[in-house]
Order: sequence, then structure tokens, then C-alpha cells
Amino acid sequence: MIAKLKGIIENIGEDCCIIDVNGVGYLVNMSSRSLSKLQHGEYASLLIETVIKEDSITLFGFQSPWEKEWFNTLTKIQGVGGKVCLSILSVLSPAELSQAVSAQDKTLFLRANGVGPKLAARLITELKDKIVTIPTEYLATKDLNTVINEDQKQTPTTYSQKQETPDETDETYKKTEDVTSALSNLGYQKIDAYRVASEICLKNPDKDLATLIRLALKEFNQ
Repeated sequence: MIAKLKGIIENIGEDCCIIDVNGVGYLVNMSSRSLSKLQHGEYASLLIETVIKEDSITLFGFQSPWEKEWFNTLTKIQGVGGKVCLSILSVLSPAELSQAVSAQDKTLFLRANGVGPKLAARLITELKDKIVTIPTEYLATKDLNTVINEDQKQTPTTYSQKQETPDETDETYKKTEDVTSALSNLGYQKIDAYRVASEICLKNPDKDLATLIRLALKEFNQ
């Protein structure tokens, strides 16, 4: 079972890429959002989900663990296959997916090819208790390829070392995740915790974590 691939991007298509790993080319299906971050001829590290069927073996690639986690969460819903998942991940980032589910906004899912009103409604209903929480340690780096592994020595010509710094949105989202986690640990339902945390953090971007948690608890106790 293939779980990760590291190599040179040999070709980038509309919905897939070919990554050369020590002379072997692997065809990897990806969302257009992730494909847009790849560059031909550059070194890349991709997380892989291997889907095995009677007549095929398909590789799906991701540049972040939470994108892969959303993929696995979505595929557990009846009528949602790998291609539909990638279509959803192409138009909605993992953070936007969490926000759409929290707000029960099915219209956002309708932006994805292959998602009609009935499927969008089922997604909202079945995902309400399955919001993917993005690990805090990954928020400062958008994908695996912005991190240089200490155990890997790559030459400047084969490895992209561009580092992205957190912006205001990242910081707000990080606080939202931290407040959600704190509320969940106190026994509140995750979807309700996320909804309240999102509102509080958006309205109070300059407050520290302790203050945000107190404000969220106050909201619950009203």
C-alpha cells in the first residue's frame, strides 16, 4: 500500500500529475487546488491514498494531511467517490469545508462538479459531526513541500524551498481550532463548539486564547 511519494514532477494534467520516483513514474490524481501548487521539474512530496478495486489501482495525492483526512471522510458517504471528493476539494479548502459544514451551508458544495442538491444536502447532514480539525503545527505551512526535512539533503535545483508565512486568516483559523478543541474537551458538541468559536474569533481577532474561550463559554451560557 503506497502512503507517500517523493520525487520529481514530470507532468501536470487537468486532474492528475506524474511523479518520477527513482525512474518510476506514478500517475497521481489530485484536486486542481493542489495541482496548482506543483511545478514541472521540481521535487515534490505527496501524501497518497491508494484505492484498490477489482479492475484498478488508483492513487490519490494530497499536499496536506488535513486535505487527505477530508478525502477519507468524504468517501465514507454513500454516493461520493474519489473523483467527486477531488472536485469538492478543488473548490473548497479544508478550512472552508469545515466552515461550510459548521454553517450547514449546502450551497457551497454545489460549486463542485458532480454535486447536485440532493447530494449536497446529504453531505451537510452526514458531515455535521465529522468536522476535520487541522493540526496546529501545520497551519504555518500550506503543504508538505514548504518544509525541508532534516533527514533529506536536496540540491537547490531539485527542491523548492519557498516558505510561506502565516497570514491573518491562518492566525484566526488557528485560534478557532484551539477554542473548538477547548470547548470539545469541556463536553460541548464539536459542531456547536466550532460554530461558536468561529463567530467569536472572527469578531475578536486581537484577543488572546484565554479571553476567546471565556467569550465562547459566555455565549453558550446565555
